[in-house]
Amino acid sequence: MTRFFEEVGRATLLTLQAILYLFKKRPKTRHFVRQLTYVSAETTPVVVITSLFSGGVIALQTYSTFHRFNAEYLIGAVVAISMGRELGPVLTSLMVVARVGSAMTAAIGTMRITQQIDALEVMAINPVSFLVTPRLFATTVGVPLLTVMADVSGVLGGWLVATKLFGVNEYLYWQKMVDLTDFYDFLGGLYKAVFFGFIIGAVSCYYGFYTRGGTEGVGRATTSSVVTSSMLILISDYFLTAVIF
Repeated sequence: MTRFFEEVGRATLLTLQAILYLFKKRPKTRHFVRQLTYVSAETTPVVVITSLFSGGVIALQTYSTFHRFNAEYLIGAVVAISMGRELGPVLTSLMVVARVGSAMTAAIGTMRITQQIDALEVMAINPVSFLVTPRLFATTVGVPLLTVMADVSGVLGGWLVATKLFGVNEYLYWQKMVDLTDFYDFLGGLYKAVFFGFIIGAVSCYYGFYTRGGTEGVGRATTSSVVTSSMLILISDYFLTAVIF
């Protein structure tokens, strides 16, 4: 139990330092741009494909039930609300954890065991400001941007399955989605995405920054980072849903 609180304390201090250096002794803009490009632009295809089929699955699963009551036109609203509130931010965050979070931990962890972080300190370069701050910023900003893409892709996936596969009226699909879906359904999902992105950046950088045990330690740190981030996302999703909606 004591070790658990020590780990939480170290992670909190590292994250607070990274936030502080966002306003004080901020790294060069190109570092932020490079990390944001890696987090958002290069992850877009994975998120779009995943969300497209997720929206299609929702339409596929709900059609048989709605068809019994001649309510197929409600599929659009169900897909939009499901993607906006839950599946958009959660699936996007899990994809970012798998692709970006693990890479962040491995990259920083490798720098730690090869003493590159010590070399930065010798050259009077603050490793937290140089390594952690840009990555924390990139995930916090990048995940909401990806979530927007996920929401759009999910709605389009549901539209393709509902209208092209099952022959649902296209006008009713879009109109009922507009009538029954509020802007806050998507805005609340973006609130979640900001928090999830912050978790991914903080956890990934923490495990990488304090990697120990050589190359095997990098593997353990990467695994722990992915598992911890995924669990925190799913746990916090419950509480955020209770508070936001």
